[in-house]
Amino acid sequence: MRIGIISDTHGLLRQEVVEAFEGCELIFHAGDIGKRTILDALQKIAPVVVVRGNNDNDYWGKQLPIESWTEVEGKMIYMIHHLKESQIAFENSDIDIVISGHSHIYKEDQKDNILYLNPGGAGPRRFGRPVTAMLLEIEEGIVKVQRMVL
Repeated sequence: MRIGIISDTHGLLRQEVVEAFEGCELIFHAGDIGKRTILDALQKIAPVVVVRGNNDNDYWGKQLPIESWTEVEGKMIYMIHHLKESQIAFENSDIDIVISGHSHIYKEDQKDNILYLNPGGAGPRRFGRPVTAMLLEIEEGIVKVQRMVL
């Protein structure tokens, strides 16, 4: 299964993301979406799992969940916008992959058999950091991550 992972679009969905996510079977957006139209455009590509970011404060944004749990190809994926706000003890859970956003810093980190992913910021360039997203492939229990610099 091919999965697109994005965060911190802040109202800007780049054409490079749309093109890179073509063929994905699922998309995760880790919050700070900015505009409902971002989710609408992503849903034209594949189903979207989304959580609310700290800047998603308008009416539609407040309707989004703070965190999500999704099982994909036998892997339990937990997502929250700001990882430090999670109340979960990951090391004592059935979670295989943790997705977060907020920092605008791309991260892939394996700790205690849990893969921690942050796609970085895919919207307007901020804090002098590169604009990034990621692709995740899960096949026969094997997880592969690909960094996308936009």
